Amino acid sequence: MVDGNTAIRPAPALLPALGAMTGLQALVALALFAPGVVAPRAHIEVWQLSMFSCAVFAVGIPASFWGGGFIARLGSLRIASLCAAAIVVGMALASLGSSAALLAAGLCLGLAMGPETPASAALLARLVTAERRAFVFSVRQTGNQIGAVCGSLALPAIAIAFGPAWCYALVGVCALLAILLFEWLRPAYADKIIPPPKLDLRARLALVAADRQIATLALASMPFCAMQVSLNTVFVTLGTRELGLSHIEAGMALACAQAGGLVGRLGWGYVAMRLDASRAVLVVIGLGMAVCAALLGLHGASLGRSGQFVVAALFGLTASGWNGVFIAEIARLAPQDRIGETTGAVLTASYAGLLAAPAVVSILDGVASLGMAFFALACLALGGTLALVWGSHDTADK
Repeated sequence: MVDGNTAIRPAPALLPALGAMTGLQALVALALFAPGVVAPRAHIEVWQLSMFSCAVFAVGIPASFWGGGFIARLGSLRIASLCAAAIVVGMALASLGSSAALLAAGLCLGLAMGPETPASAALLARLVTAERRAFVFSVRQTGNQIGAVCGSLALPAIAIAFGPAWCYALVGVCALLAILLFEWLRPAYADKIIPPPKLDLRARLALVAADRQIATLALASMPFCAMQVSLNTVFVTLGTRELGLSHIEAGMALACAQAGGLVGRLGWGYVAMRLDASRAVLVVIGLGMAVCAALLGLHGASLGRSGQFVVAALFGLTASGWNGVFIAEIARLAPQDRIGETTGAVLTASYAGLLAAPAVVSILDGVASLGMAFFALACLALGGTLALVWGSHDTADK
């Protein structure tokens, strides 16, 4: 199997691997977005969405952190199949409708979310040249937007017409089909490899702490991820409750945001590739998401429908568009025989932001409003951007 610790495969092997891993992320995104998108019809409250998200990331963090060793032993495409199987189980649980079932579904989906990005990074990093890495990784990260746009447009209508359980069933069927695809592709990457020595907890943390550039990437990714997960999970509720949008309109606005993220992941990756300036691009993205979140949180209701949709698209362009450049930068800085492990270790910090965000949003929603929660996230994103600037200056001084 071709993976983060194997020899480079011929260039034609890139496209099927890229397609499979993009599809995996689209599937994971579709599953993660489903409860938030159908929440108004399924009568799911903000605290229940927060509980679901916390469950996902509570499992996803250790699954990402320790997933590198399993990727080396099993291969990225076998890991992809296991992720899809976890989605099938998670969607079956979510369809039961109770709070306990939603919690259990979140725990299952954490097993899918945690390893999928390290597995993709390990596979693709050896199939692409260094100068194309930022763009190829950005293409892979469009899977998140593909899944989100499909879910934002299709799931509300399905929930209204047939009920939320049918939404979960559709996602589960897609996951079953994905398993067949991953297993069909897997023999094409069946080179024998010798797994690297196992890394203990201290060694994995050292992969991040030993390099100041990687450490500041990890630090900045925490508020960036917090912003992204909040956009994905509670934007529909913000739209229906505080922006004056109907359920369908809020879903369309979220679709605009995810379409903006799709354009952003490709566009930012192309810009980073052309300018060879991934960190500078991440700084611009961080400033953009902070401005958009603050504007929606403080003045969203006064923007009008067209203004809300435009700001939502710009919000997605930044808050959902940064991931490909970010993963490519990790792959560039990481030891080349430890790309999967380094990616997983950095994403542990990222997922800490994902884990904290639902609790912060739920608390601020209770004491103030969702708008104020988005403003608080804007302030945190600005802090993460300053960390990136500090890391750049430190590197330049050296």
